[in-house]
Amino acid sequence: MSPPPLPPDLASLLVIAPNWVGDVVMATPVLRALREHRPAARIVSAVRPGIGPLLRGAGWADELIDLDPRGALGPLRAARRIRQTGARAVLLLPNSFRSGLTARLARCPVRVGYDRDGRGRLLTHACPVPAATEPTPTVDYYAHLGAFALGLADIPKIPALFVTGEEADAAAAALDGLDDPIALLTPGASKPAKRWPPERFAAVADTLSEDGFACVVSGSPGEASVTGAVVAAARTPITDLTGALDLGVLKAVVRRARVLITNDTGPRHLAAALGTPAVTLFGPTDHRWTTLPEASERCLLAEPFLPAEAVADRNPRLCAITRIPVRDVVDAARRLHAEKGSPR
Repeated sequence: MSPPPLPPDLASLLVIAPNWVGDVVMATPVLRALREHRPAARIVSAVRPGIGPLLRGAGWADELIDLDPRGALGPLRAARRIRQTGARAVLLLPNSFRSGLTARLARCPVRVGYDRDGRGRLLTHACPVPAATEPTPTVDYYAHLGAFALGLADIPKIPALFVTGEEADAAAAALDGLDDPIALLTPGASKPAKRWPPERFAAVADTLSEDGFACVVSGSPGEASVTGAVVAAARTPITDLTGALDLGVLKAVVRRARVLITNDTGPRHLAAALGTPAVTLFGPTDHRWTTLPEASERCLLAEPFLPAEAVADRNPRLCAITRIPVRDVVDAARRLHAEKGSPR
């Protein structure tokens, strides 16, 4: 039997992480498996600028570096940075041709990734993309590549994140004056079609406040108009942490919350990895792409009776997120809190 692409005696490895926050979380089973099965290797995790705090405290990598191959000269700059690490092998979790080109320009002897987007010739070990007739959970997709790289039949697929003491202290400061239970609302998303209306988030906050929750809203600086609209529409006071948290402190805030109300966006994945109950709202994005094993989650679908052979992404009108009513979100949050909301 031929040795695996990443042999047991591998001395050094660089892992190029996915670009998006949620995808990085869904790739954590791979990062954990690499450390477990290659304990002697020096492992470097390369992440998009700003993503590093997400992986603090995990202990899976000996070093975290920023890597940004964007722009005309981006692959050359990124390849130079990879060479500086001395890595003898690169595992590519992104699917892009650009990431394959970056690894090839870095001249690493071993380059492992999926054989797609025309980059197969740039890799030394190209993993065939699994055949699928329905949306494949991204956790499974990454895990399949990780198992291929390590020569394993499979790897555990439970995402995990960790909160450092400093992050917990910073979150406590950000939430100072708020009593538990805390309901965290994240109304942003990468695309407008994935965003439940701000006034409905506000209506949920008003009802949960009557139930005794302290309500907090969070988002990136670019989502300030969305989070601001939630605060403006609510009758109850809402603590607005928009733009005030890096991903490390956001982890700690998510962990502190007793329930998260969210669109299909990054904080939803943080909640799954940290054990925080979450109500996730899905519009024209098929929830099967991002099924999260063992998550304490209620997924509310705009069209819950969509046939299995249909994909929500291809049915934007039928799966308009505005079809999800406020009462369903409130009911799901109450049920989750009753089941899972006791202090951890």
